Amino acid sequence: MLKTLKRVFRYARPYIRYFAFTVIFAALGVSLSLAVPVFIGEAVDCCVGKGNVDFDRLLKIITALAAMVIASTLFQWLMSLCTNKLAFYTVRDLRADIFNKLERVPLKYIDGHTKGELTSRVINDIEIVSDGLLQGFTQFFSGVITIIGTLIFMMTINVKIAIVVVVLTPLSFIAASKITKASHNSYMKQSKLRGDMVSLAEEMAGNQKIVKAFVYDERAEKRFEEINEVYGKIGAKATFFSSMTNPTTRFVNGLIYAAVGLLGALGVIGYWSFLGRMTVGKLSSFLAYANQYTKPFNEISGVFAELQNAVASAQRIFDVLDEEEISDDGDKEVLSSCDGTIRFSDVFFSYSPEMKLIENFSLDVRSGQRIAIVGPTGCGKSTIINLLLRFYDINKGKIEISDKNIFDITRDSLRSCFGMVLQETWVFTGTVAENIAYGKPDASRDEIIAAAKSVYAHGFIKRLPDGYDTVISEDSGLSQGQKQLICIARIMLMDPPMLILDEATSSIDLRTEQRIQKAVQKLMEGRTSFVIAHRLSTIKNSDVILVMDRGNVIEQGSHSELMSKGGFYSELYNSQFAS
Repeated sequence: MLKTLKRVFRYARPYIRYFAFTVIFAALGVSLSLAVPVFIGEAVDCCVGKGNVDFDRLLKIITALAAMVIASTLFQWLMSLCTNKLAFYTVRDLRADIFNKLERVPLKYIDGHTKGELTSRVINDIEIVSDGLLQGFTQFFSGVITIIGTLIFMMTINVKIAIVVVVLTPLSFIAASKITKASHNSYMKQSKLRGDMVSLAEEMAGNQKIVKAFVYDERAEKRFEEINEVYGKIGAKATFFSSMTNPTTRFVNGLIYAAVGLLGALGVIGYWSFLGRMTVGKLSSFLAYANQYTKPFNEISGVFAELQNAVASAQRIFDVLDEEEISDDGDKEVLSSCDGTIRFSDVFFSYSPEMKLIENFSLDVRSGQRIAIVGPTGCGKSTIINLLLRFYDINKGKIEISDKNIFDITRDSLRSCFGMVLQETWVFTGTVAENIAYGKPDASRDEIIAAAKSVYAHGFIKRLPDGYDTVISEDSGLSQGQKQLICIARIMLMDPPMLILDEATSSIDLRTEQRIQKAVQKLMEGRTSFVIAHRLSTIKNSDVILVMDRGNVIEQGSHSELMSKGGFYSELYNSQFAS
């Protein structure tokens, strides 16, 4: 827990000036507020006794008292302002770091966690840290100053009774620490379950059509109810322990206040001489200080509950920040030109050691060749693309592009050689023109329009409300085919030396597919191209067709050569056209 707290406050170090101002304003504000009971006590002494009211002195005391209250309020407002700036700037940097970290972790980490869980860490956990940890700093810091200040003032009034207060104070700490320890584990479990709930909710909400189509509604509700029920039990347990902290400390503080009142009253009437004489006004001041002294313990104990939750969330954030990053490319060569030749030499790869996938895979691709990769689901088609672009790194072997090992060149220069259209379409919130120019943001409007026309997307774009300036998103009402056309237009605009088409026309109707195939054929001229397809009719004109099964190339050749062999490819092709 302390280690996590140190890491959080390390992020606050650049904004130490706000911390300094917080200390100054807190000291001034609390000091002025602590002087109030002294003046109240003097005012009480001005009123003790029948007909013994000093109105002139009382007026001066009230005037001074009002000035101190106003000044104390101002300084406490400035303290809160500085604390908020400290908190918000710190959380801003923390949020930026975790987002940037997600851009640098290996793809296997992203694939190994649900989007909802990662989103929960970036948004929900950050907010919990801000509210529970940094925002609670105001109460904690002002509380500490109040405790020290009230102790000093009590010592100046009556040392012996003040010592009684100090001796009884540890009871509050003991009670709070016992309860806090019990609630920590519950908050850790609650934080994890919160991520699971967000993940499930996002999964179900983002795939409602499939949920409805497969009548999964009741099962989805049951899954959510199960998680929600456990979350409720854990949350109730954590809340129970945390809610016990404040009442317990209040009870102990009530005992302290009663002891002070009793001893102070005995001192006023002179019952026990060793307690020393006290006036009624000083007793009033002492009781006020005793109340102020114990009040911060109640507030701090209340902060402990939020602190536990915040520490649990902070730990989830630091778990991401501690993940291994993709190795630095600083000393790697920048691939300035690419002739389109690719060579796989004795490549081994598996996503997990327990499940072997690609073994002893070799392939030579000449410049300008059109390579189609086919095979049953899970045979390793997309895996080859992942290895080629270094989304995943091979376990053994070598991959070369333009006679250069891909491990010797930077990832950015490697990936800039490829234009890729995936089976899953993706458009971001922005204009149509911005979406098409995603890979070439400095493209002119004429270039964007030309790219759209080449994939026959210009027609439907012009029919949109604002044409190329229409703001679109994943939920903007565009069909899958229209989104795919925009994705393909991106590649047309980039004009890369090599292409990767992973089921690029799977979401497009047959008529549109035929038109796009013509544009794609033109784009492929003179470029090395990898085409992954289940619809075998789209890859008949490929120079080389790789037939894969269980990570190995089991057949290789042109369409006519493979059909004449009557092997696996022939059976696969004929099965798609069987009556």
